[in-house]
Amino acid sequence: MLAQAPDASTAKFSAFEVATVKPVDTGQQAGRFFKMEDSHRWAATNFTLTALIALAYDLNPRTISGGPGWMESQHFNIEAITPGEVKPTRLEQMQMLRALLVERFGLKFHREQKEFSIYELTVAKGGSKLKAAANPDAPPELIGVVYPGKIEVPAKSVTMDDFVAMLQRATLDRPTVNKTGLTGKYDFTLDWAPDETQYGGDIPKAPDDAPLPPLFTAVTEQLGLKLTATHGLVNAMVVDAAVKPQAS
Repeated sequence: MLAQAPDASTAKFSAFEVATVKPVDTGQQAGRFFKMEDSHRWAATNFTLTALIALAYDLNPRTISGGPGWMESQHFNIEAITPGEVKPTRLEQMQMLRALLVERFGLKFHREQKEFSIYELTVAKGGSKLKAAANPDAPPELIGVVYPGKIEVPAKSVTMDDFVAMLQRATLDRPTVNKTGLTGKYDFTLDWAPDETQYGGDIPKAPDDAPLPPLFTAVTEQLGLKLTATHGLVNAMVVDAAVKPQAS
C-alpha cells in the first residue's frame, strides 16, 4: 500500500468539489490514462469501472470479481475539480476517486483472501542497484511513459510498495507482492520493451529487434531486483453492488 498522507491532507482531499461522469463509445477512444491537467482539474479517460477500481485501490484487475457484467465493457470519461489551494498528490487523488466510486457508482464491496497466480518482487542475487531518494520527504512520483516500442518509468521518492502497486495495477497481468525487504525511498528510471501481456494488451508489442530488454530482464539489470512467477494468497475484492451513473 502507499504511505498514508497526513491527517489534515486526508480531510482536505476527501472528495472532489465537482465531477462529471460520461459513458463513452470505446470505438472513438485511443488509450486509457488519468492525469492532473492543472493544479485543480483531474481527468480519467476511457476507463471501465473495473479499471477505475483497480486504479483507486491499487489492485490487479484479476483480483476484482462480482458486480454487473457492464463493469468490464462500458467505458467512462471523468472530469473533476479538486478542492484546496495546492495540487493533490496521487494518494490524495485516489482518496477522492474512491469517494466518487461510492457516490456516483454506488460501489459496495467486501474483501476475501483468494489464491492467484502472482509475481513476487525480490532482491536479485547480485544485490539491489537502487539509489536512495534525493528528496525522501517529497510525495512519490511514479508513472509509465509510453514511447514507440518502449516504456519508461521515471521514479522519484518511491518505496517498493509504491513500485509493486504500479506493476500490479497497470503493468503486469498478475497480482504482484513485495518481498524485497527494502524499506527506503528510491529514485530510479526503468526502461523496457513491452509485450502483449502488459497494460491489458493496450500497448503494442515492441519489435523483436528492439534495443531495450523485456521487463523482467530490465528489472534485474537496471534495478537489481527480480520478478518470479508463483502462487499465493491475495486480499481480493468482491463487488457486491454497482450502478451506472447518470451522465452529468
